[in-house]
Amino acid sequence: MIDDVYGLAMSTCDEIADGIVAAITAGDSAALGEWYADDVVIWHNTDGIEMNKEQNLASLDALAAMTTSRSFSNIRRYEFHGGFVQQHVMHLNWGSRTGELPGCLVVMVRDGKVIRADEYLDGATIASFGR
Repeated sequence: MIDDVYGLAMSTCDEIADGIVAAITAGDSAALGEWYADDVVIWHNTDGIEMNKEQNLASLDALAAMTTSRSFSNIRRYEFHGGFVQQHVMHLNWGSRTGELPGCLVVMVRDGKVIRADEYLDGATIASFGR
């Protein structure tokens, strides 16, 4: 295993990505925060806003409070120099209804921590959850 210039052994991508998926599935913002660098930036295409670590972890807490369960399927992951791309379907359960949200994450990693994540979600699907 050879580290690249970002300090990331490419086989570590799966460990980081699996850890992120597990934390979101569990609704565990503390566990998610362990995968983030302190100065991480998380951007979403649906609002164009860049979140810091604290804001993003609060958004997971809000999602966990609104849903009874979260899970992922159809995960496809591709490594690149300094990070990875993950496509997936997130399944959300609100108790009285469920929804599927296709997504794509582009993640940059340095020294085993996420330094930036760009998350692409279907805004029309998100809007349909409110109906």
